Amino acid sequence: MPAEPQRAPVQGDEQGLDERGLRMLDFEARWSGRLGAKEAAIREEFGLSAARYYQVLDALLDSPVALRRDPILVRRLQRLRDTRVRARAARTFRVDHREDTT
Repeated sequence: MPAEPQRAPVQGDEQGLDERGLRMLDFEARWSGRLGAKEAAIREEFGLSAARYYQVLDALLDSPVALRRDPILVRRLQRLRDTRVRARAARTFRVDHREDTT
């Protein structure tokens, strides 16, 4: 298993991100490729429901400050998010073209 990349220690207001934003980026970097109950880890680490965590993370990923902090991580998470959005839209807007033969 490759060694985890070294990151600067978490400090509030570094480059304009609050402490929670920095912790979320660090959490996502550490979680990459791991298996397990991520929702439970989110609740334990941040005290948030998974839904709320992902709402906050989504806003964080659109932040230029987060992009400057860790461009590789943020772009990877943006790609994952965009893939999920496209898949959800494809399911939502799927039309059944079968004729009703009743």
